[in-house]
Amino acid sequence: MTIFNKILDRIEIKKRDYERYNFSQVEYCAIMTFFDLAQEFDDINEYYHLCVAVPKSFFRFDTRLYLKDSQSDALQLVAKTDESAEHTGIVLLESGELAECPCHAQNSLILPIRGKKIPTDQMQLPFHSPDNLMGFLEIFPITSRNEHNELFFEKYANRIGYNLHNKFLAEKNIEHLRFIRTLVADIEHNVIVPNIIYKLYLRKLKAKIAKNIELESLLAQESSQLPAVEHALQDFLKEMKEVNTGLTEEIENIEKHYKNMSLFLETLFRRDHFDQGKLTLRTKPCHMKRDVVQPQLERYMEQFQRAGIAIDDRLSGIPDEDIISVVDIGLIAQVYANFFSNALKYTQEITTWSGERKKYISYGRERLKDFFGPGKDGIKYNVFSTGPHIPPDERLHIFDEGYRAKASLSRPGTGHGLAFVKNAVEIHRGIVGYEPTQYGNNFYFILPRSEESAQT
Repeated sequence: MTIFNKILDRIEIKKRDYERYNFSQVEYCAIMTFFDLAQEFDDINEYYHLCVAVPKSFFRFDTRLYLKDSQSDALQLVAKTDESAEHTGIVLLESGELAECPCHAQNSLILPIRGKKIPTDQMQLPFHSPDNLMGFLEIFPITSRNEHNELFFEKYANRIGYNLHNKFLAEKNIEHLRFIRTLVADIEHNVIVPNIIYKLYLRKLKAKIAKNIELESLLAQESSQLPAVEHALQDFLKEMKEVNTGLTEEIENIEKHYKNMSLFLETLFRRDHFDQGKLTLRTKPCHMKRDVVQPQLERYMEQFQRAGIAIDDRLSGIPDEDIISVVDIGLIAQVYANFFSNALKYTQEITTWSGERKKYISYGRERLKDFFGPGKDGIKYNVFSTGPHIPPDERLHIFDEGYRAKASLSRPGTGHGLAFVKNAVEIHRGIVGYEPTQYGNNFYFILPRSEESAQT
């Protein structure tokens, strides 16, 4: 059933319901007035008083509204139209005398107020409510039973519940947004800014390594002038050189890791994302291979080598001078990070048509003329890995949030990586995709070709 047909079916059901209700003109006006003003009054206390004011204004009935307290879950009288200090309804409700609702008790009609029927873990109500019960509405004085009146006020109480649930959710979302904005400020103050100090530590460490290398050079010169100690110094110099070489390699690795993590921190915790509630772009000209692809490939290079996965970029088609101005370096770098991470997990050995056994990944790009329309070329970026094809019934879902293919269930993962890739590429006005190829699987994204890239 399509969404449109589903909605049409619900409309038909509602039409029949309202024909059965047979509400009077006054009752329709009461419902519509409540609907209109429920949107107008944003303050929750004003809404509470609206709930009791409508029956008073249209039907001259006094009304009391009881809701669960967010701290104790006990019923609290939050709004009323009468001045009486005696609250019969709440006494009866808390005593447990009312086994069923709606019901009559001491000249009052008491009706349950329930929230929307959605999973408990998604309700986000400010109190515990396993059965969606938020409180009760008391209408009085009701001197005799009238089925039509009971039906009308039951439906009215339902409308109170639905609108109240939405207002609670809206308040919860606003509270959540305030928390996120505070969290972003905390991240900026306590994570991103302090992260910059690593630059100072790295600079000091690099200076000490340079001094070490300088001493190594001086000792080498002095040893040649002191034949008596030359032999002993040679062993010392050899060991010192190995230490300096190791330190240099380690600081290079630390610097690479620092640059990469700083890039990802800045990109993911960007204040604009949280202010706008979605990923935002900060584009600038970059060398695609040097600034985006190569740093991510280097992150995984050692792991690829341990897994016996070769890197074949002979046909990459990404020259060093290639410049594309439309990319947010941080986001597209994470696109490649996700592709390489998946390649590390799922690349398998294959046998070529010539009988050669191979296990490798490759990456590349190609120009797609007029892909986005006449005169609007696209650039397709690929990451290929050897292995069995993804089954046809799974290919349409691999970029869905939370989806994990059957072959990946035994491996660590959340099903978020490719969904992030799709989001990051689409805000660049591009598309993502997957295609099976002769020896494995090719994941790709296509971006509009920019003026800068057109000149290269």
